[in-house]
Amino acid sequence: MLLYRTILRAHIGPFFFSFFTLMFVFLLQFIMRYIDQLVGKGLGGWLIAELIVLNLAWMLVLAVPMSVLVATLMAYGNLSSSNEITTMKASGMSVYRMIAPSFLVGGLLALFLVYFNNEILPDANHHAKSLIIDIRRKKPTLTIEAGKFSNDISGYSILARKTFEQSNELEGVTIYDYTNPDTDILVTAKKGNVSFSRDFENLIMDLTDGEIHELDVTDYHAYRTIRFNHHRIVMNVEGFMFQRSSEGTFERGDRELSAPVMQLRVDSLKILIKEIRNSIGEKMKTHFTNLLEGNFGSTQRSQQRQFTPYTQQLDNFRFFSALVYNDIARLEYYENEADEFLVEIHKKYSIPVACIVFVLVGAPLGMMVRRGGFGIAATLSLGFFLLYWSFLVGGEKLADRDIISPFWGMWSANILLALLGVYLVRRSIQHSSAMDYFWKKRFAKMIDEIHTTPNE
Repeated sequence: MLLYRTILRAHIGPFFFSFFTLMFVFLLQFIMRYIDQLVGKGLGGWLIAELIVLNLAWMLVLAVPMSVLVATLMAYGNLSSSNEITTMKASGMSVYRMIAPSFLVGGLLALFLVYFNNEILPDANHHAKSLIIDIRRKKPTLTIEAGKFSNDISGYSILARKTFEQSNELEGVTIYDYTNPDTDILVTAKKGNVSFSRDFENLIMDLTDGEIHELDVTDYHAYRTIRFNHHRIVMNVEGFMFQRSSEGTFERGDRELSAPVMQLRVDSLKILIKEIRNSIGEKMKTHFTNLLEGNFGSTQRSQQRQFTPYTQQLDNFRFFSALVYNDIARLEYYENEADEFLVEIHKKYSIPVACIVFVLVGAPLGMMVRRGGFGIAATLSLGFFLLYWSFLVGGEKLADRDIISPFWGMWSANILLALLGVYLVRRSIQHSSAMDYFWKKRFAKMIDEIHTTPNE
């Protein structure tokens, strides 16, 4: 037990150091990405802090497995460089027993992440999404990014070449107005300013030095251009005043649900998929049976128009094709939705299991490297984690497109690294056996030399 405590004690410092370092890096990346959209928009400090805290959930899920890998490499590297691993082997402790305490703690962390992924992370993601939507309702300029079209206001598509953090002023404004289906309107202006009406039901866009282009959709010859020095557009955005949305206002996506709930939805989708497939089979059977029997049947179109038997058959075939095409489209939609849920279900378990896999890889590798510095551990960990993450992201994309199964998309990285870990453990055992044989042979040789040397 004393040796187990020594091994686990060697993990504590590196784990927490790497964990807080990674959390800081993820947090800094998040702040650098969204700070220009949050600061200077009239939002309170507590509101911004709440949004950041809610996003810490997904950061923790990524930081824990990588911290396990760094801590394992550093712990066993330090123990090996200080010859403590050699001492443990000399005392009769096998490589399996050395890895066992780290393996056990990795399993406990995996169980914690499974619980976290199903109980805490979905709610955190949902509240974060609801909060950002509530913020956008208060500040629509939050969604206007320089050089990107914003379609958050119904009936309008807005582009600004330049935005300002400390004000609602815009430069290089382009607005597409789709509110009138009979007319396409394009408005351009060098400058603009966004404000609200007093009741927050209308968004007011004051534009300066621009043009209005109008095209009548029903008559493409009816086109006109209007130049203006000042122009005001009033957009109906009722409800943009910031207020907390009640629970259940927004439907939860796949990343905002637990695995059991998503599994229920997958089961429901599979029932719908089975029904649609049976429906397609019945329609094809009925159609080809009528075709072979010469029963051309009739459709509403056929009854309204006089067709010959052959043209009537062609019309019925087109009607049948449209029905089948619609069923196939619904089938593909439900299958893709089921795959997305299955991918997220497997992800909730594959990432926690990475804690165990990284122990299996990091422990023997640390013994072989015999260096426990943070630089070596961080470099090796970054390489393995990039490999793991590229497999995970690539597998998710392929599984969502139904190219590979969700299982292989989410578990291929774990399986690959687990096989590598087993190989490294066996290699470490063979290396240990070879070293033991070498020292035993050398010791026996020294004893023989002592006995054969004549006394002076």
